[in-house]
Amino acid sequence: MRGTSILGVIVVIWLLIGAVAAGQRGYYSGDDTNCAEAGTILVTIVAGPLNYIGANPKVDCKLPEPSK
Repeated sequence: MRGTSILGVIVVIWLLIGAVAAGQRGYYSGDDTNCAEAGTILVTIVAGPLNYIGANPKVDCKLPEPSK
């Protein structure tokens, strides 16, 4: 039981550090959110402290356009 609560706290801290890194990079300030921006925010948060040692995750996704 104690090991799981410590692991849970570590995961929360990891994600908070990633969220701070995304904020410092200005990812939350965009008005138009598309697939690539949302994906980049998500992987930056998941990368956590790795952002501060050189990781710069980016997502490039292209959704199919509807036919005319």
